Parts: sequence; C-alpha cells; structure tokens
Amino acid sequence: MLTERSTLTQFLIEERRRHPGSSGELNSLILDVALACKAIAKRIASGALSDLVGKAGAVNVQGEQQQKLDIVANEIFLQTNEWGGQLAGMASEEMEDPYAIPQQYPLGKYLLTFDPLDGSSNIDVNVSVGSIFSILRAPVPGKAAGTPDFLQPGTEQVAAGYAVYGPSTVLVLTVGTGVHAFTLDPALGEFFLTRQDIHLPEATCEYAVNTSNRRFWEPAVRRYIDECLQGVGGPRGKDFNMRWVASLVAETHRILTRGGVFMYPRDSKDPEKEGRLRLLYEVNPISMLVEQAGGLATTGRERVLEVRPTDLHQRIGFIFGSREEVERITRYHAEQGDGSDEQPESFNPLYGPRGLFQAR
Repeated sequence: MLTERSTLTQFLIEERRRHPGSSGELNSLILDVALACKAIAKRIASGALSDLVGKAGAVNVQGEQQQKLDIVANEIFLQTNEWGGQLAGMASEEMEDPYAIPQQYPLGKYLLTFDPLDGSSNIDVNVSVGSIFSILRAPVPGKAAGTPDFLQPGTEQVAAGYAVYGPSTVLVLTVGTGVHAFTLDPALGEFFLTRQDIHLPEATCEYAVNTSNRRFWEPAVRRYIDECLQGVGGPRGKDFNMRWVASLVAETHRILTRGGVFMYPRDSKDPEKEGRLRLLYEVNPISMLVEQAGGLATTGRERVLEVRPTDLHQRIGFIFGSREEVERITRYHAEQGDGSDEQPESFNPLYGPRGLFQAR
C-alpha cells in the first residue's frame, strides 16, 4: 500500500507495475510536467523580486492581455517537455497553433495540452493560481501532430491534472485510477503523496459563480441560484455559501477538498462564444479529475467528456462538482428546453428573491 510519504515517482512506478505491458513513457512525461510545475512555482514564489509581476504588453490568441508570467510559464512547459521523446506535439492557451517538436528531438506517442498559468490576473494581488494539463494519445505515434490530432473528446484522455501555487504547491493527478494529491517539499524539490483516492461528497451547501453575469444567464441557472439565495426558507430548505476566486484551479482545488459546485455556464454575453472556459486544456482535464473523484461535469445539457471538439481553442459552458447539485442544474436545463429563443431577463434587484418585492 502507498503511504503519504510516497513520492510522485514511487506512485507512478506502482501504477506502472499494475500494467506490465506499459512502456514507462507516460510516467516520464508526467514527471517532466511535474518538473515544469516546480520551476513555475519557484518563479511565482519570488513575486515582484523577479520583476515578473505585471502585464507583458501583448495580447494572446484568446484576445486577453498576457501577464509576464504567462509567457514565462508557457516557455517553461515547452522547454521541459519538448526533448524527452514522449510527445508528437503540444497545444497551449498561449499559442494559436500547435507547437511542433524541434527536429533534433524524437517524436513520441502522446499529445500534451495545457494552460500554463490559469488565473494569472490574480498574480499581482497574491491569490492562488495554477497550471492545468491534459495528456492524449497521438493518432499516429512518431508523426508530427497537427490541429486535427488534438480534437479528441475528453473520454480519450489518458491522464490529467493541475498544480495549484498557493501557500504550498500541490499537484493533483489522475491516470484513470482515482485522484491523488502530491505536495511539494521545497527543501527536497520532491512531490510527496498527501491525499489518496480523493472523493467528492455528493451533497454540498456551497457554490461558485460570477454573479455579475446574472443578466446574461439562461433561465435554468437563474432558477438554481435564486433558489440557493432563498436559503432555509426557500425551496431548498438550507442555507448556501458562495465563493468566487476567478481562478479555475483554485476553485477546483477547493471543491475537491470540501465539496461544492462551480458554474461558468453558457450565457448571452457574447453570442459568438458558447462559454468562457476552453474545452481542450481547461474543461476536459478538470472534468476527468472531477469524474474520477465521483463528481459530475456537464455543459448543462451534456456530459463534458463526450463533447467532440471542433477547434483548438473552443470555449464551452462548464458546470461541475458534487453530484446532487450538478444533477439538479442539469434537470433544470432539461425542463427549460434548449432555451434558444429565450432572452435573459433584465435583472432588477427590487424583484430578486431578497428584494423589496417578491416576484410572482
């Protein structure tokens, strides 16, 4: 049996022993990813002392202002993972096209997608941020991967995880056999197993959502939040707490630690986009972790991991967490119908559940 003193390397060796036919390439790739996370953690920990806090003065493919650490973290991921011979290609939030493995390095049988620094807008206020990654099999091992090779549903992932850079650096990982957390010992430079077989509680009294977008939400999401806000005297019969960090990794880590439900649903704020978060390197890896921990992940209408990607940077609505709450939100969407002809109501606090007048 593994103990909490097992290192990440020991854990991966034990997993490999359960599959005698495995070559060990996946283990090597995960360890390279872990090395990238260690390097990023060190850069973040130095804060303003490293002159890496603040905007880089450039806009990425997402149309977002890049932070200096976005660029540094992306380069660390590329340099750490390009040389080992496990990969046929990489794709990142910070690059419009897949990254081609340099010719001097051998090509492998896996694909790596990643968000090198999720929540980077929080860096200047010293709030937890993280890195997210997903590992897929290359359709043609040993051949340079193009965009179509990455467009695989989340069910095809062979491993996924994230690192959260907070008071401690924690790597949370699944290789399809549960979810496990490893805490970095900075003195030894080693990740040690500190939580094994993480399991989400089925019920919760906590949700995470950006309520400033309420006026753009679909009726099903408004209904769910309004019921939560009514507390013990409302239809849910209990009080809820709300949390919002604006860092997907931080939100996920809290929910995997104590339960909850996260919502960044599809809305009408930008009709050109189905959601805010990116399917391949944010939503799919988090969904794999959540499902492996006994939770659910949905767009509101379908299981996230079954969505077939159409674009490298495709955005999608995302709801995940404790099973009972996600099932309820999904049911509300089904009762709403497809909602294609419905426009979100203009929000007037006087008529909200806590307002002066109760809507009839």
